[in-house]
Amino acid sequence: MRALYTVAFIFSLPLILLRLWWRGRRNPGYRARWWERFGIYRGTPLLDRPVWIHAVSVGEVSAASPLIKALRDRHRQLPILVTTTTPTGFDTVSRQFPGAVAHVYFPYDVPFVVRRLLRRFRPRALVLMETELWPNVVAVCTADGVPVYLVNARLSARSAERYAILPRMTRKMLEGFSGIAVQNAADAARFLDLGAPAARTQVTGSMKFDVSYPASLREEGAALRRELGVNRPILMAGSTRPGEEEVVLEAFAILRQRHPNCLLVLAPRHPERFESVVAMCRQRGFAVVSRRAGQACTEDTAVFLLDTMGELMCFYAASDVAFVGGSLVPAGGHNVLEPAVVGVPIVVGPHLFNFAEISTLLEAAGALKIVQGAADMAAMASRWMSDSNARDLAGCAGRDVVMQSRGATERTLALLATSLGA
Repeated sequence: MRALYTVAFIFSLPLILLRLWWRGRRNPGYRARWWERFGIYRGTPLLDRPVWIHAVSVGEVSAASPLIKALRDRHRQLPILVTTTTPTGFDTVSRQFPGAVAHVYFPYDVPFVVRRLLRRFRPRALVLMETELWPNVVAVCTADGVPVYLVNARLSARSAERYAILPRMTRKMLEGFSGIAVQNAADAARFLDLGAPAARTQVTGSMKFDVSYPASLREEGAALRRELGVNRPILMAGSTRPGEEEVVLEAFAILRQRHPNCLLVLAPRHPERFESVVAMCRQRGFAVVSRRAGQACTEDTAVFLLDTMGELMCFYAASDVAFVGGSLVPAGGHNVLEPAVVGVPIVVGPHLFNFAEISTLLEAAGALKIVQGAADMAAMASRWMSDSNARDLAGCAGRDVVMQSRGATERTLALLATSLGA
């Protein structure tokens, strides 16, 4: 079955490359260093048996950051190779670990391509983040004696159903892992049902709780608040996806009937969509300024477009209420811990399968509310904007959940210990 999968993957490569070129129209990073995806490396520094960590994009790189920092602190002699799939993932690696780790793009899941990477870098172990399940990568690494781990692992019911369509290939792939560190018991049960070895599968929690943020973050948020308008209530909409901006803007229009000077900070998930989102705002009559363009936010500004990278947390810290995107459409949600850690109450849509347990904890604590559409979102945001005590209680509850749920990185390091020897 894996042979058929490989043939299908090879025949799909022209379409994959066409999509890469197409996305590169708006984000040239997709066309940069494309040869690395075929296991061809030009000018990449030589590494002596690195730990290879794969994190597909921004969210996974952020989740991996506590592990990378711990490895650098405790195993200084070990080089680290990080692969990503997206250029925004690469940007995040460069920003969080400048000069400290090597980066190449993840190889396509074809045996001879994966072998090129193994011959070039000779990794001592491969650590895959979250749901990066690649049959040929696992098989080739295992055959070459490279232990493979899946950490911070999660598996939604819908994803489990898809993997169950090919039960033999899925079971064989899962049996190839030296260890699987799962975020919660429900996900662990799904992995076990698909054939993961029970002796090598354990619940370690989510490393997202262990992400460290600068102590100055709240002060930076306060400074941003002065820049945006200290007396204006601010709704932050972070990591929004196609189909969500329309709902957010409708909610914002309702909210401005109750809070006329309210400001919306809007941060689309993908940079290639910035221009279309600006056009959408203007079509609805909202005055928009752009962070990247350096335009000042005045009293007449209705929407502040956050179109730069690396500032999302600061803007969450500057806000009164945060909407976290990917949740009004069936994308599974994005990282709800980011506003929680800076004490900002959260609204989300109902599609939270990527953050199910975390969202449940925050909802139970009163830090997060699930909304179904624009009217719900406006009502909840208005309530928190009007009642500072309720807003502060919700924010404190979110911070408490984060602090009480830490420790997954230590448990993950224990799982990896046998593969980290010099």
